[in-house]
This record gives sequence, C-alpha cells and structure tokens, in this order.
Amino acid sequence: MSILVTRPSPFGELLVQQLIEQGMDAYHTPLITFGPGNDLNKLPRYLAALNPEDIVIAASQHAVHNAQHQLALENNSWPANVNYLAIGYKTASILKTHIPYPVGYPQGRETSEELLKLPQLQQVAGKKVLILRGNGGREFLAEALHKLGADVTFCECYQRNMINYDGGALCQRWQKLNVDKLVMTSGEMLQQLYDLVPVNYRQWLLNCHLVVVSERLAANALALGWKQCQIADNADNDALFRALQQI
Repeated sequence: MSILVTRPSPFGELLVQQLIEQGMDAYHTPLITFGPGNDLNKLPRYLAALNPEDIVIAASQHAVHNAQHQLALENNSWPANVNYLAIGYKTASILKTHIPYPVGYPQGRETSEELLKLPQLQQVAGKKVLILRGNGGREFLAEALHKLGADVTFCECYQRNMINYDGGALCQRWQKLNVDKLVMTSGEMLQQLYDLVPVNYRQWLLNCHLVVVSERLAANALALGWKQCQIADNADNDALFRALQQI
C-alpha cells in the first residue's frame, strides 16, 4: 500500500522524501504549478492606499514571495503603520524576513476560521483589508470580514495553473503502485483530481483514504463521495506526516 502526494513542488517532493525516510511507500504527482498573478502590478497602488491601522493579510507563502519580488522590482517597500497578518507560522516567518514590523498569525490551525479569531480582526468596521492570495481562495475570509464592516480587496499575487495529464494512464500507474492513500491540500485540487479520473476508475479513487487540511475540505470530499477522510491538524508537511502515521 502506498501514498500519493498531490501538493505542488517543492513541498510535495519534501513530504515524499520525509515519508520514504520513515519506511513508507510514497509518490508525487503535482496537480498544479505556480506563475505570476494578474494583480502584481497593482500591488504598490493597493499598499499606498492603506491608512494607519488598516490590515494586510498574506494568505500563503507564494503570495509573499511574489509580492516581495514585485515590490523590489519597482523599488517599493511595505508600508508602516498597518497591521500585518498571515495565515500561519511559516507564511508569517517569510513575511517577517522582508519587513521590520510584527506579523500576527493563528497559533492553532492555519485556516480562515482561526485567522478571524485574532484580536486584530475583532474591530475592522471602516478599515481596509488587503488580502494577498492566488487566483481564487479565501472567499470565506473576505465574506466574513465584509460582514464585519471591512472594505476588503483581493490582490492576486500568483496563479495556480493546472497540469494537463492523461487521467486514464495516471490511474493505471497509481493502481500498479498500490496507491490507497491520497494527500490533498486544497478544494481546487480535490475537484481537479475528481474530474481528472475517468468514470471507470472513480470507485477506486473514492475508496482511497484521503488526508486533508481542514474541516471544509473534508466536507467537500465527503460530498464528492469519499468514504474515509483524515483531517491533519495543520497544513504543513509535518502535520500531514503525523496524519498519515495515524492511518
């Protein structure tokens, strides 16, 4: 029995290496690659429009990397006197390497729900909130902040681009490798995988034990027909490794 890791490079390869070092059979088939976002040229303008005590939220490490690259190209810097937040510890750590200001992040799970519990997001009425993200995602976060009275703007800092595969050929290979566990880290990739797999392999796919990173993703998986779903306690590789050990 073996594990299929679908998360993008380089995180996917690192998780597979970690699993193999612990004696598990694991393979990597990334479903997406990353490219520059369509809003990067707007980022300096978005940042310049922020007022003191407004909020910048980094939704991923990729968003921070691309945003910093764009600001450096234009010889711009991150503004002072705003509140910086990140979806989790690693994203916050990367952002901290580029700014001399505090960066808040959830101490628990890296989810929008946990982020919304931070003290910086308890009184947001009338404030501007700039969310640095990819092409889609964090709609729940934006909707919740909007209901609290915030003026929310998305900045697409990177794009997730689907990798085109022959679904039938992939499934034949995965079955020969005895894949019975899948690691899935986003709803977009979950749907992509479901659509990629031909109907005659669908039952095999849904019988695989799925490891996901949030309750919402687990609910999506159950709605599609998965029967076994393990929720990791976070979205990083160490948390995914612990969840796989528990199966």
